[in-house]
Amino acid sequence: MPVQANNIREHMKVMGSDRQQVGTVDHVEGNRLKRAKSDSPDGKHHYIELSSCERIDGENVVVNQTCEQAKKAWHC
Repeated sequence: MPVQANNIREHMKVMGSDRQQVGTVDHVEGNRLKRAKSDSPDGKHHYIELSSCERIDGENVVVNQTCEQAKKAWHC
């Protein structure tokens, strides 16, 4: 079961299943998590589907993909 949007807060770290940081939460927008554009090499916001968010671990949102897989699946 995916993480509930109301449990995700601004500035939480987004972590891959390999424990590498994917980015930082800007906010939740619909059924997607919007990453902070300051984390992106292209200076743009990128989105991760909430269905990819596996769990919340302290102050981290953990996705069900490695960091590299999550970056390849970004939506602009």
